[in-house]
Amino acid sequence: MPLLEGINLGPLLPEHPEELIVGIILFLIIWFVAAKFVVPKFEATYAERTEEIQGGIEKAEAAQAEAAAALEEYRAQLASAREEASRIREDAKSQGAAIIADMRQQATEESSRLLSNAKAQIEAERATAVTQLRSEVGGLATTLAGRIIGESLDDDERAARTVDRFIADLEAHPAGQA
Repeated sequence: MPLLEGINLGPLLPEHPEELIVGIILFLIIWFVAAKFVVPKFEATYAERTEEIQGGIEKAEAAQAEAAAALEEYRAQLASAREEASRIREDAKSQGAAIIADMRQQATEESSRLLSNAKAQIEAERATAVTQLRSEVGGLATTLAGRIIGESLDDDERAARTVDRFIADLEAHPAGQA
């Protein structure tokens, strides 16, 4: 080692050159083993992880696309449900209006029927009252007239004419003038 004698390399220069050769040989063996066995394992592991990550990304994209499709379907169903609810409300309103109109018509018909029945009943009662009044007034008038005249007016035909004439006079004059 005459070339290196003037240079002080310190700890880098081995004292024995055989150690340097053995070190280089061991380095080459370790490098060969690493290149032959360890690096392919690392590469395989790296490739697997890359595939897993890529598969995960694809799955995530597929899941995201599926979620977007489900969201669109949900929105479409929601819009359809809103339209149907609106249609049902409109149908209910129209049915309610029809029911109200029908009930009003029925109430009008019922009130007309009750009014006509009441009028008929009043007319019948009036006719009965007039008939009853004529017979009572006629009987009273005949008795009174007979007492005034002093003779009996039992003649039915004459009594009926007298009563009719008396009632006609009453009907001809309003109550305030009588």
